[in-house]
Amino acid sequence: MPKTVLIVDDVAFVRKTLAAMLPRSDYQVVGEAHDGAQAVELYKRLKPDLVTMDIVMPKMSGIEATRRILRDDKNARVIIITAMGQENFVMEAINVGARDYILKPFRADEVLKTFDRVLLGDDRVMGALQRQDKGAL
Repeated sequence: MPKTVLIVDDVAFVRKTLAAMLPRSDYQVVGEAHDGAQAVELYKRLKPDLVTMDIVMPKMSGIEATRRILRDDKNARVIIITAMGQENFVMEAINVGARDYILKPFRADEVLKTFDRVLLGDDRVMGALQRQDKGAL
């Protein structure tokens, strides 16, 4: 049975790019949100196995949305996906409970490895800042 994913990003292209990567794997997108407030509401309704969360969004930041999701479900698994240059925001998101992060632009193999690791319960924050991979989408 596929693991379920809620994709949260204010940029439709990013949501669609992530969603397009997942059918080739054991993941199924069950919802997409364009801001943090919508993410919190969809999480409550859908209870996905994993959430990808942008940081800078209208209405509610990804950091605040992560905080609220984890307040309601301490076992929620949130992975931050954000742009280079936002490292201080990434650390704040990790401090409120995000399990890991991926930097844009990202590659499918990087995304899937991070998903797998987080769902297996590996709590080490690996993050793309430490990997310096090239050839991203």
